[in-house]
Amino acid sequence: MTRTLYAEFTAREGAAAEVARLLGEYALKVRAEEGNLAFDVYTKADAPRAFWIFEVYRDENAFRTHLNAPYGPPFNAALAPLIEEDASVLTHLDPVL
Repeated sequence: MTRTLYAEFTAREGAAAEVARLLGEYALKVRAEEGNLAFDVYTKADAPRAFWIFEVYRDENAFRTHLNAPYGPPFNAALAPLIEEDASVLTHLDPVL
């Protein structure tokens, strides 16, 4: 079964462009992962500092491989001072149909 989730966070005032740049670089790496099926980055239409990332992985192993990728910790370390939350807020999703 696929593993689907979304991550959300809010860029600090004045940091949205840098967050978007970091996400762009990170997305290229994640999308290249063998088990990644989607890594789509959005902002809310009425709140451009609010970022949502929709992620889909082939299965649990692909998700675990993603979590252990060497570029994850540097990305999270660079992102942390640029967002209002302590870290990305993750919501894991289960299919209904």
